[in-house]
Amino acid sequence: MTRERRKADRPEGYEDFLGEISHESAMKDQEMDFMESIGPEASTGDEELVNVGERVRVVRERRGLSLQDIARRTGIQEQTLASIEDGRIAPPLGTIIKLAKALEMKMGYFISGEENRPYTIVRRDDRRVVSRHDSKKGEQYGYEFESLAPHKRDRHMEPFLVTLDPAETEEERSTHDGQEFIFVLQGRMEVRLGEEIHILDAGDAIYYDSTVPHLVKCYGKESTRILAVLYAEK
Repeated sequence: MTRERRKADRPEGYEDFLGEISHESAMKDQEMDFMESIGPEASTGDEELVNVGERVRVVRERRGLSLQDIARRTGIQEQTLASIEDGRIAPPLGTIIKLAKALEMKMGYFISGEENRPYTIVRRDDRRVVSRHDSKKGEQYGYEFESLAPHKRDRHMEPFLVTLDPAETEEERSTHDGQEFIFVLQGRMEVRLGEEIHILDAGDAIYYDSTVPHLVKCYGKESTRILAVLYAEK
C-alpha cells in the first residue's frame, strides 16, 4: 500500500490528533527539564512548616520573571509578593492558586514539592503544616492547613485539613479558577459567597465555583476544623 493510500484511509482529523499528541509530549518534556533545573533548592525549608514562599521565589527566578511580572499576572502587589517570598506572609490557598497559574506550575508543587508517585498515603502523625497562625511575626494568618495528598502526580484535586482560628483582621474575598468543596468537621464556619453569607455547623457541607468572590472564616470564638477539597485548572 502506498503512502498516499495509507493517508487517504486515515479518519478525518487524524493528523490534528497526531499533532496534539506531539505537542503534549513536548510540553511534558519541557516541564520535566524545568523541574530538574529547579533541583532540590526549592524543597528547602522548615521540617514542620513548608516554605511556600521559597519555592515561589526559586521558580520565579528560574523562569526569568520579576516581582513586577508576577504582580501584573496575578493582581497581587509587589510588596505582598516580596513578603510571601521572604516568609513574612503565609499565602492563603487562593493566592497560591494564582501564583501557580502565573508561574505555569501546578498548585501542588508549592505545597508538597515534586509530584512523583502514582498514589500517596498520609498517616495521621505524618501530616505537614503548610501554613499557620504565627503572631510572633506580627501577621494574623488565622488558619493552618495540612495537605492530604502530597507527591501524588497528575492529581486534579487538592485535599486539605484546615483549622480556622478566630482572627481580628478582615481578609479580602478571593477569586480564582476552579471549584471548592468544604465539609465542617468541628466548630462553626462563616462563608461569604458573592452577596450571600452562610453559617455552617459541624456536619454541614458546601460546594461552589471559586470564580465567585468568596471568603471562608471561623465563626465565633472557638476554632473551626474543616475538610477542604480544591480543584484548580493549571
